[in-house]
Amino acid sequence: MTPAKAKRGALLSIAAIAAVGIFLLYALVDPATHIFPRCMFKSITGWDCPGCGSQRAIHALIHGYIAMAWRYNAMLVAAIPVVTILVAAQLMRHRYPRLYMTVNSRTAIWTALIILLAWGIARNIWLR
Repeated sequence: MTPAKAKRGALLSIAAIAAVGIFLLYALVDPATHIFPRCMFKSITGWDCPGCGSQRAIHALIHGYIAMAWRYNAMLVAAIPVVTILVAAQLMRHRYPRLYMTVNSRTAIWTALIILLAWGIARNIWLR
C-alpha cells in the first residue's frame, strides 16, 4: 500500500468514526434540553439565522419526526436531497465529470447562496 493510500484510508476512518460519534450524540442527547452551542447571530440580534434550529431538526430526523424537523428548520430538511446529490457528484467526479462541474458551477453556488439568504430573510419576516 502506498503512503498516499494509507493516509487516505486513515482520514476516511477518522471521518467515519467522527460521523458515527456525531450521529450518536444527536441520537442520544436532545439539543433543546442540554448544553449545545447556541447561535451567536440569534444571541446578538434576536433574529433566526438560516441555520437556527438545525441541531433540533437533526435530532428530530434521527428519531423519524420529519414534521417536527420541518418546523425547526425547513431548509435543512429540504437540503437533504441536494446534499445527497453533492456528495454523490463528489464521489463519482471522475465517472460523471459533467455532473460534478454542474453542481460546482458558479451558477449553482450563487443560486444556493441566494436561496439561503432568502430563507434567512423569509423566516424572520413571514414565518415568525
